[in-house]
Amino acid sequence: MPTENERSIYNLDIAYKIACEQLAKADIEEQCRRSDAQYEVKESKKTITIQYLNRSYLVTVPDIDVSLVDSTENVPLREKILILHYFLQAKGTKTTNKLIAFRELPGGNVYHPTFVKRTMKPLTDNFGREPALLVSTGKRLGGYEADYGDTAVTINAFSRVPITLILWRGDEELPPEGNILFDSTISDYLSIEDINVLCEVIAWKLVKLLKETSQPETKSG
Repeated sequence: MPTENERSIYNLDIAYKIACEQLAKADIEEQCRRSDAQYEVKESKKTITIQYLNRSYLVTVPDIDVSLVDSTENVPLREKILILHYFLQAKGTKTTNKLIAFRELPGGNVYHPTFVKRTMKPLTDNFGREPALLVSTGKRLGGYEADYGDTAVTINAFSRVPITLILWRGDEELPPEGNILFDSTISDYLSIEDINVLCEVIAWKLVKLLKETSQPETKSG
């Protein structure tokens, strides 16, 4: 029988294949307008440039591929899927600046335990004692400070998907707590499954950046 990891990879392969098939049939110009992506046609090739976590990604059609602009760095498969899903599902709705919690999203209650385990726990474990580090680290993903909790940062995962991460400092008696808020329009751009994955990706990118920053410099010679 396949292992859980093998099933996960298989499911990602299927999800990516379906997204590519949908993209091949999509109205590219209309979806660029709805997602705030840039569209360009060169000879027989169409290119879509999408901003994702403070970096530019290039999607090519009809030979569909997702790559970083001006970089040979590999794009993880689940992030390729997130980028394609955002582009395909975008409705062009303007942000309302009305923030809602994960539980308020359609299906949020069902996914909430997984959301807490995979997203909130890494954030509170790594930033809970020094919440201010969340802002400085979040700025490396294009984030900016927000006025919530003990500290908060808003990161534009995509140009029309702002995500606000909030932390309350822990002490000797109480553990640190966190929350993530979304613009009320987020379901017009991503499904609850994609939101769950996206927040997990952001959390672990922040943890990785934090650990890179805190690494002591090695002395040469």
